[in-house]
Amino acid sequence: MIALLRFLRRSSLLFFILLLALPSGVNAQEPTSMPLAEVLRLLEDRYEIKFTYLDENVNEVRAALPAAVLSLEEAIQNLRSQIPLNIQQINERFVAITKKTTDRIDVCGYVLDASSLPLVGANVRIGQRYATTDTNGFFAVTDLSLGEEVTISHLGYKTMRLKTQQSMRLPCRQWFLREQVVSLQEIVLKDYLTKGIDKTASGSLAINTSELDILPGLIEPDVLQAIQVLPGIQSINETVSNINVRGGTHDQNLILWDGIKMYNSGHFFGLISAFNPYLSDKVSLIKNGSSAHLTDGVSSTIAIESENQVQPNLELGAGINLINADAYAKIPIANKASMAISARRSLADIFETPTYKQYFDRAFRDTDVINTSDANNTTVNTDESFYFYDVGVKLLYDVSDKDKLRVNFLSGYNSIAYLENATFSDRVESRTSSLKQQNLAGGLHYERQWTDQWKTSFQYYASLYDLDAINFDIVNDQRLIQENKVLDTGVKFGAQFEISEALSVGGGYQFYETGITNLQDVNNPVFRRNIKEVLRVHAGYAELNYKNSKRTTFATIGGRLTRLQKFGRWLLEPRVSFQQKLNEVLTFELLGEFKHQTTSQIIDFQNDFLGVEQRRWVLSNAQDIPVIESKQASIGLNYQDRGLLIDFTSYYKTVDGITTSSQGFQNQFQLIRRSGSYDAYGADLLIRQRFGNWNVWGSYAFLQSEYTFDSLEPTTFTNNFEVTHAVNVSSSFSLRKFQWAASVNWRSGRPFTLIDVSTPVFEGGLNFEAPNTTRLDPFLRLDLSSTYKFQLGNRLRGMAGLSLWNLLSNQNVVNAYYRLNEQQEAVLVEQEALGITPNLSFRVQF
Repeated sequence: MIALLRFLRRSSLLFFILLLALPSGVNAQEPTSMPLAEVLRLLEDRYEIKFTYLDENVNEVRAALPAAVLSLEEAIQNLRSQIPLNIQQINERFVAITKKTTDRIDVCGYVLDASSLPLVGANVRIGQRYATTDTNGFFAVTDLSLGEEVTISHLGYKTMRLKTQQSMRLPCRQWFLREQVVSLQEIVLKDYLTKGIDKTASGSLAINTSELDILPGLIEPDVLQAIQVLPGIQSINETVSNINVRGGTHDQNLILWDGIKMYNSGHFFGLISAFNPYLSDKVSLIKNGSSAHLTDGVSSTIAIESENQVQPNLELGAGINLINADAYAKIPIANKASMAISARRSLADIFETPTYKQYFDRAFRDTDVINTSDANNTTVNTDESFYFYDVGVKLLYDVSDKDKLRVNFLSGYNSIAYLENATFSDRVESRTSSLKQQNLAGGLHYERQWTDQWKTSFQYYASLYDLDAINFDIVNDQRLIQENKVLDTGVKFGAQFEISEALSVGGGYQFYETGITNLQDVNNPVFRRNIKEVLRVHAGYAELNYKNSKRTTFATIGGRLTRLQKFGRWLLEPRVSFQQKLNEVLTFELLGEFKHQTTSQIIDFQNDFLGVEQRRWVLSNAQDIPVIESKQASIGLNYQDRGLLIDFTSYYKTVDGITTSSQGFQNQFQLIRRSGSYDAYGADLLIRQRFGNWNVWGSYAFLQSEYTFDSLEPTTFTNNFEVTHAVNVSSSFSLRKFQWAASVNWRSGRPFTLIDVSTPVFEGGLNFEAPNTTRLDPFLRLDLSSTYKFQLGNRLRGMAGLSLWNLLSNQNVVNAYYRLNEQQEAVLVEQEALGITPNLSFRVQF
């Protein structure tokens, strides 16, 4: 017995010693607490979900990480048992964490449309509880906690989201839902590049500016900058006023604002879009297969649409960055009417920023504004002043349930002026040279929905473009005045009839009158030339749209018949777009079109309009400026499955009727005006993959394009705007209120004409080699951007942003040419793109 007791005593002691010697990992069964924010981050990665919460609610809270073997529901329940906070799963992706409170409220209301009519059957969701509106649009949900999310939705209307708050204790309030505009062309590829960019069944790309995620190098949704991230869209000199699509010049892009043709697209003479992004609602980019109701734009159509629904609630917004400040307001006038107003203005005449200085240097480098001296260094340019502004106004009035009236107005303005001083002996003379550029546009649009199947529309518009310059040369006692004016007015009638759910037909008549004036006035020697051309155009169009019941086949076939009254010509232009879903993940696309345009931009001399904006609009005259005509076809395949998207398109395009003066030659063809054509063929490839909050995409564009001018030698040579290879690799990431984006852009250098180095000057002029037989160095740019969104109150929201354009500050040469200096020597001029350019922005919205 004694021996047994001794054995047990020794065994207990040995067991106790062994227990003390065990590593701490043996106690891992007991979970270790950590900051709740870290636990939530780990759970977000584990279950691919998103927690929403206020930092002050979780900062002082600790919890143990739920075991990995638990399901999402079990993990959430585990957290509920650990922390003194409400945890509520909103949907499969979002989980809300709020403070626990004993304060409960009841919520009731009437859900109405913009005309104050009740919406029957609207769905109201608060947390995990649901309600449906009755015949009066009424609903009620009782015993709710503060901070729960309220979602009100109805088919055909935009979903309203907000949170329960103390103000809802008031008697039952009214909730207005805005009508959701559904495009006739359905979406086939959602979030094509990133959120807010979709591909439609017609083959066009639709950009929703209010939903657009952050893009690399951009902190605001500049529409003409945004489209340049898409494959096949380039700007040969990195501006929004020189967008090149499949070998075309910028004037071959039809730019529409609410259906009105615009003749100027940029502020800062091309560096910033002329369209306020906070009044724009949707942008459509059509590279091929355009609808029969569209004319002009042999390279592409960029259609910008502003908000088109009556606004039931007041909305205000304002912002400032290192270039400009802007503000907008959407103001309800009555139950059936509202007004939208926007304004934007540069800040350079108030204070200058490093960003402004970069833009100024880029815009006016190698122009009369900065070139400051003659051969004897006796002239100096001083006191440069520059500013721009734009103002937009839109009146929206729903006359009845079936009738809608829209009236809009847009004005954009750019101005640069500088003082030129010259010294003669002891006498100083001064003159002010200036350049002004203005675009005015206004229109009236009326639409009537006669029945559920039949609707008609009418539009009248006027678009005015005015470019004026006065340039003084004090040394030579010369004054040069130049003007370029465009007045474009038009009337459009259209009708759409739905034969069945699968079939609809549309058609209409359009009339345009375009007048263009070009003036050049010199005082020494006396010379004045004033040319005005007017062209009237009548056109009719019709098209048939088909979509099957399974939404796997979409087809549009149509045609346009145009009468050019001045030339006595008829033009018949067929259009087709076809989309066929081959299976659940693969879709085939076929697009084709014939188009023409009668307006183009030419360059007479590179120093016209102070060298800042050398291009001037002209009309076709059936002589030395022909009507431009194009034919284009493309086929494509796209694959989409589990976050992976692959889109491939190949195309061929031929454009006839271009002139040498419209192509910006700065070689042996600069002063020659001949007509010719160009052919272009190539392919665009996009690959995009989503990984939770990460979005990664890469694009590649290949282009081969060649001019043909029968009266030149050589007759065929490389297109000035051929970018053989272009590669973009981008990524964006979102985490709660932060967004980041980065991209690397690389492309081949543009074609370039060398001079004969052995005999650079010949017979008083430059001795060029064969045109476009060499290229500039490749282009490389790295861009970064980041935004942070925050709440400043119940309804006041804020956003701060930072962007870095060309982070590596690469010296990218985007254009180069030779010229003779005053000693008749050949000098190489190289124009560089923007260096490293930071920008900051701050916005508030109510």
